[in-house]
Amino acid sequence: MIKGHIKLSVLLVLILLSACAEFKEAGRTVGHTTRDVTTEIGHGTRDITREIGHGTRDVAREIGHGTRDAAREIGHGTREAVHAIGDGAKETVRSLTDDGE
Repeated sequence: MIKGHIKLSVLLVLILLSACAEFKEAGRTVGHTTRDVTTEIGHGTRDITREIGHGTRDVAREIGHGTRDAAREIGHGTREAVHAIGDGAKETVRSLTDDGE
């Protein structure tokens, strides 16, 4: 009878070891799949964030260039107006000095 219990115990241990190996493999599969999916999500998030950042940078540059160009145009217009005023003032002074002689 003891031999029967030993055989049963050995058989039970073998079954449990086989079940443990299956659980271990299932856990490994779940773990690796989770890791791979998480990595893909992370890479996708990184790529989208990079594209948003580059787009934002490009728009900010365009706004900056537009502002710079507009300021230059205002500066050129102001300079031309000042020159015109200066030229007009010179003409006025000349006409006053010419009339006064």
